[in-house]
Amino acid sequence: MQDLSALGRTFVDDPYPVYGRMRAQGPVHRVRTAASGEFWLVVGHSEARSALADARLSNDIRHSAGWQDDGGNSIGLNMVQTDPPQHTRLRGLVAREFTSRRIEALRPEVQRIADELVDAMLPSGRADLVESFALPLPLAVICELLGVPASDRKTFHDWYLESTDFTRPEVAGAAAQAMTGYLADLVAAKRRAPGEDLLSALAGHLDGEEDGLAAEEMLGMAFLLLVAGYETAANLLSGGTLALLRHPDQLAALRGDWSLLENAVEEMLRYEGPVETTAFRYAKEPVEIGGTLIGAGESVAVVLAAASRDPRRFAEPDRFDIRRDARGHTAFGYGIHHCLGAPLARMQGAVAFRTLLERCPDLALDTDPGDLRWRPSLMLRGLHALPVTFG
Repeated sequence: MQDLSALGRTFVDDPYPVYGRMRAQGPVHRVRTAASGEFWLVVGHSEARSALADARLSNDIRHSAGWQDDGGNSIGLNMVQTDPPQHTRLRGLVAREFTSRRIEALRPEVQRIADELVDAMLPSGRADLVESFALPLPLAVICELLGVPASDRKTFHDWYLESTDFTRPEVAGAAAQAMTGYLADLVAAKRRAPGEDLLSALAGHLDGEEDGLAAEEMLGMAFLLLVAGYETAANLLSGGTLALLRHPDQLAALRGDWSLLENAVEEMLRYEGPVETTAFRYAKEPVEIGGTLIGAGESVAVVLAAASRDPRRFAEPDRFDIRRDARGHTAFGYGIHHCLGAPLARMQGAVAFRTLLERCPDLALDTDPGDLRWRPSLMLRGLHALPVTFG
């Protein structure tokens, strides 16, 4: 059994060699971490897709052998934590409002925000791209989509950073509670005076129809949409930019042919996806995955990052190639829990990367790549900082 915590910073900054060695030995492994104890890890591509589509693996923690009722969830219930039929109802309500038309209507606003952020960065000649571009852009976009007032976005950003600081659990807990209270008040305000935003549309379904949202579900939905649509998009922008800067031939190819942009975003998602590992699934009954028997109640995590670099699916998977056919990557998951925000992430990425690369022709790393540090999370894969210069 592999103790992932014992691998330290080397594994956090570059987990792919570890996953590659695991995958060479088999697609499913028993591992442990200091935070989560023992669980099963799926690292093969076909096995990952099978596991993500297997109804015997539940997203509901009540199927975990170690589950104890603690009186509820402070951030409500959301699609990631539920199974059909509840998941079907919740996802259907969001999908009804989270339309391609609504997303496409955001494109001019995404362009405006990207231009403003570049305007603010360029005069100094250098910047931390995470702090100055990759984080604030998706925060502004998701807040615009959901109808969070511009005056509240800085406060929400600060709460979010504190809530993900696992080195200070008391601070993290207080920030999470503050966000929960804020979102509850915001949902109530949307019900009283709805606007044209997505949160207002969802709030209109509260208890008002057969498949309407309960208050706890609405709170969980708001939290999920804000947080999941924020850091994951930021990780795509920072990780994708780093991949381009570390592969100047690919960067030059993209700048020379913008018709490659959409495919380049897909390769960024495959090569350095924003989500490393899924949330836990729990076996409702004994399940066999890749020849390994998972016992009832045991926890399973699918490594999306490893599946997207499986040589059985992608030739030379550790090579970054914006011309490759990257279809079939698992960056957005698979099955009924496939990321609902994938179209928004793709549109946002295309606008952001083209804006950044066209307006910053001399963009370059401002540090040794070996000095870059990634956030110590098995679930999300994102850089702490990305220092760059503009020439």
